[in-house]
Parts: sequence; structure tokens; C-alpha cells
Amino acid sequence: MVLWIALLAAAVTCFFVPVDAAYADYFDLRTLGCLFCTLLVVCAFRDIHIFEYIAGVIVRHIGNIRYAVLALVMITYFASMILANDMALITFLPLGYFVLKSCNQQKHMAFTFVMQNVAANLGGMLTPFGNPQNLYLYSFFNIPTGEFFAIMAPPFAAAFLMIIGTCLCVKKEELRMSVPMPATPSLWRSVCYLVLFVVSICTVFRLFPYYWGVLVVLLAVLALDFRAVFKVDYSLLLTFCAFFVFAGNMARIPAVQAILSQAVAVSPLLVGVLCCQCISNVPSSVLLSKFTGDYANLLVAVNIGGLGTPIASLASLITLNQYRSLGDGRVGKYVALFSAVNFSYLIVLTLLQSLIAVL
Repeated sequence: MVLWIALLAAAVTCFFVPVDAAYADYFDLRTLGCLFCTLLVVCAFRDIHIFEYIAGVIVRHIGNIRYAVLALVMITYFASMILANDMALITFLPLGYFVLKSCNQQKHMAFTFVMQNVAANLGGMLTPFGNPQNLYLYSFFNIPTGEFFAIMAPPFAAAFLMIIGTCLCVKKEELRMSVPMPATPSLWRSVCYLVLFVVSICTVFRLFPYYWGVLVVLLAVLALDFRAVFKVDYSLLLTFCAFFVFAGNMARIPAVQAILSQAVAVSPLLVGVLCCQCISNVPSSVLLSKFTGDYANLLVAVNIGGLGTPIASLASLITLNQYRSLGDGRVGKYVALFSAVNFSYLIVLTLLQSLIAVL
């Protein structure tokens, strides 16, 4: 759905800005290459079930439902720093479902899914490769790595404390479950993929040309697990390409340029957050980057802006779809809880960033 909307939006803007040589400058090949490397290595890791194994080890040693929910949410939170938010949810939402069902605690499923969604959206904000919009802005503005961490550390820490506090509100009921552990992942493959992940990180941090990283990771995964190449989320890459065309064309339409330039000049934080609620955080980052040099507030805006409406991030749509498939059918209750939690977090984190910007 997101891909088709992105393609349609890009196509519509082509009527206002006819295709010309300037289109070639729309595409950030470094961002696409780094994103491809990360997604490919994650798919290889998933094929050996290492994430389910690690999560199973942790959850199996939990004695009550409060800490089981907290563990599931925290796994998703920290995994999103590595996997990116959508991949973290695809990996760990089914685990949350299985754990709750195995101990007959499905009544906590809506809350657990909502908090896993919040954790996925906010956990990845700390690293340049944690969220797709981070990777784009990190590359587009050539943000120094130390400065990137300094910008994102305060909202990341605040989100961490808020998530823990929210999860501790779950009643402390005894947990009785039997989680079948997957087979121990292949050690040598785990080591190989870890090395390739380090190569991907080095590519993100510009330690060598991105096309070297793409070539090394692609050839290695082809040799070790060629099926992983077919499991990469190419629709996400194509969505990015469509967003590049959409944003590039919007930036060349005089009326749009005038309106956004004036709005972003007043508050890139608030404009970024509001824009995410309407067109999602990834296209918002691509579009608004054309109109401001205040990358610090824009960076925070498109991360916390993933909270709020279900369309504010692709991760939220993934979670809603999973709940419709696995939940108890009470989607209205889920959406109400989702909205209450997401907008509460969004308001608090926006106020916090506004205060930091003033200081």
C-alpha cells in the first residue's frame, strides 16, 4: 500500500515537473546502497533464526507477565537499533503473540503490540542505520557521527525511561509457559554474518566507498545463503526511489517551495512532526530536507513523528496488520489504545525537544 501510494504521488508530481536531466540528482545512491546492505545481512541473520533464539533465551527465564511484556518490548527496542523498526517488528511481533498465547495471556496482546510498535519507532533513533529516515538524513546532510549521537541521545533516553515506566504498569501475574527453543544457530554462519554486518556499519560511517560495501556484502551472502537475496524488502528500496522523485519534484514547484520554506523556517520540529502524521516519516524526511538546514530538529522530528497516527510510519501499519491477523478481532480497541499511547508519547517528546532547542 505504501509503495503504491509513493509511486502514485511521484507520478502525479511528474505532471508538474516534466522528466529532465535533473531527475538523476534526486537519488541518493549512498543511502540506497547502505540500506540494501543492512537489509540483506538482516535477512541472512533471520534465516538462521538467531533473533528468535536470543529472544527465546531471554523470555524463557522470565517468571511473570509484567517482565515478560517488558522483555518483549525491550528486545524490540534494542533490536530496532540494528534491524530498523519494520524488520524488528516483523521479527518480534510473532514472538510476542506466541509467548502470550502459550501462557493464555492474550488479554495483554493489544498492549504488548502497541508498546512493541512504540519501542520499534523510538529504539532505532539512536543509530544512523536504526531507521531508514536516519540513514537518509545522515547521508544527505553529511552529519558528523559524534554529533548525530549527541542529537539523538536525549530523546532516546527519555523514550527508554517512558517505555519502562509504561510496561511496569502491567499487573505482576505469575507466568507459566513452555517456549520451544529453536535449534542453536550455526556458529560459523553467525560469525560470518556478524562480520558482514560490521562491513555494513562501516559503509554507513563512510569508512570506505559505499559501492565497495555493497559488492562485498552481496557476493558474500550469495555464497553463504543466496536465498536471502530474494528476501530483501525491495519494495522499501523502491519506495525510497519514489519518495526521492516525489520530494525532488515538490521542491521544484514554486508554490510548494514558498509554503514549506516559510513553515519550516518557523519550526522544523513542529512542521516535521505534523508532516509525518500525514505522509509518514520517511517521505517527510526526504521532502523537508530540501527546505531546511536545521538537521538536528528535523532529525528528531521525523523520528518521534513516527508516533501518532497509524500512517505516521510504516512500522505502525505493519503492527496494525499483524494485530488484525493474530489478535482477538477487537481492532477498534487496539486503535484506541494505540492512539492514546502514541499521542501521549508524541506530545511529551515534542515538548522535551522544544525545551532542548530553546536551551
